[in-house]
Amino acid sequence: MADQYDIIVIGGGPGGYVAAIRAAQLGFKTAVVEREHLGGICLNWGCIPTKALLRSAEIYHYATHAKDYGLVLEGTIRPDPAAVVKRSRGVSTQLNNGVAFLMKKNKIDVIWGQATIAKPGEVTVKDAAKPREGTAAAPKGTKGAGTYAAKHIIVATGARPRVLPGLEPDGKLVWTYFEAMVPEAMPKSLLVVGSGAIGIEFASFYRTLGAEVTVVEVLPQILPVEDAEIAALARKRFEKQGIKVMTGAKVTKLDKKADSVTATIDDGKGGTQSLTVDRVISAVGVVGNIENLGLEALGVTIDRGTIKTDGLGKTSVAGIYAIGDVAGPPMLAHKAEHEGVICVEAIKGLDPHAMDKLMIPGCTYCHPQIASVGLTETKAKEAGHDIRVGRFPFVGNGKAIALGEPDGLVKTIFDKKTGKLLGAHMIGAEVTELIQGFVIAMNLETTEEELINSVFPHPTLSEMMHESVMDAYGRVIHT
Repeated sequence: MADQYDIIVIGGGPGGYVAAIRAAQLGFKTAVVEREHLGGICLNWGCIPTKALLRSAEIYHYATHAKDYGLVLEGTIRPDPAAVVKRSRGVSTQLNNGVAFLMKKNKIDVIWGQATIAKPGEVTVKDAAKPREGTAAAPKGTKGAGTYAAKHIIVATGARPRVLPGLEPDGKLVWTYFEAMVPEAMPKSLLVVGSGAIGIEFASFYRTLGAEVTVVEVLPQILPVEDAEIAALARKRFEKQGIKVMTGAKVTKLDKKADSVTATIDDGKGGTQSLTVDRVISAVGVVGNIENLGLEALGVTIDRGTIKTDGLGKTSVAGIYAIGDVAGPPMLAHKAEHEGVICVEAIKGLDPHAMDKLMIPGCTYCHPQIASVGLTETKAKEAGHDIRVGRFPFVGNGKAIALGEPDGLVKTIFDKKTGKLLGAHMIGAEVTELIQGFVIAMNLETTEEELINSVFPHPTLSEMMHESVMDAYGRVIHT
């Protein structure tokens, strides 16, 4: 007889393990099926280890600019790629172990293997394939292959790098984020194909550590989901740092040599360019892991490569749910986590609010950082809003100047009739830590009057948020 659970979650990434914990908190007997690593791509090969790499690059940047802060550093400062990677992998291992601890603490069974939904209410688990090198081993006490039953099955299988014809990664010369995260040596030159968050973060990391970096983006704007004004400022900063940026262009061919790659690039202006680099990073997005789960045979509706849901995690088949990257964009860990909570609370009958994707912040941890929530200026106008736009530059903020970070902008967008905050967009130091203030304001349906009448502490970067709001209403003080 199959082991019986209330909820089985397929996938132990941010969406999956958070959903499992919330299910356990609500009294459900819960299991998580994982085939490779608890914590998913985020903790092991994505969000977290890249932040560790970027932190190393940031420290290197400050060390090489010590004189700007009145400090004298004697001797040679250079990156140690092996040590940088070792630190990053250590951070991942620590967090991976932390998820295993949380599973044990919440009495959640971990089943190790590849899951297939044989039918509603039944999951078949086969032995997992050999994990990727550098991935933590299965935690002790896990269950293995077998048949497991559950009234509710939540699919949280995440996503993987998108592969374009002619740009197939080979693990040596053409990388995805997996290989880019663990370089054996620092490339002297690099081509990054794609300028979303993943591509830009790696471009920033490698450029800061000394590589010659070229970014090619097929769309007219880098960071395509961001506000055009913010993206333009980002491009200027990147180019000032020495990153070459090509928009409206595409890589049409890669010619691999023993230890280099020559790319043919259509510049979008009727011409072509040839560029030889040590390595290429393909960062053209991700695709949902929907294969080999038995979904189509069960009649689960798939829409453009992801599972279609109703906003509360329900799919077209009763008893089967989907959350996170596999349930569609935005493909972000924090969106997956919140979807997991919503899904489980809906199963419990707690009547949670459906996910509002306009309330999900996006962050890019390059230098300078970029963060946003809600509608861009263009999208707000396209939606028919009559808008007010406020802007405040970092150079007008005392804390930013004291930090040596005078470049940046905070931009806010309001509905002129109602005072509703429609969107907020930022570029500059630590904006990824600031954006949540606007996220909370939007969730609380805060108006411009309430924001203007709020007192922001001095001296802080957050004062720029206040000034940007006041600028939208002709009341800015420090510009």
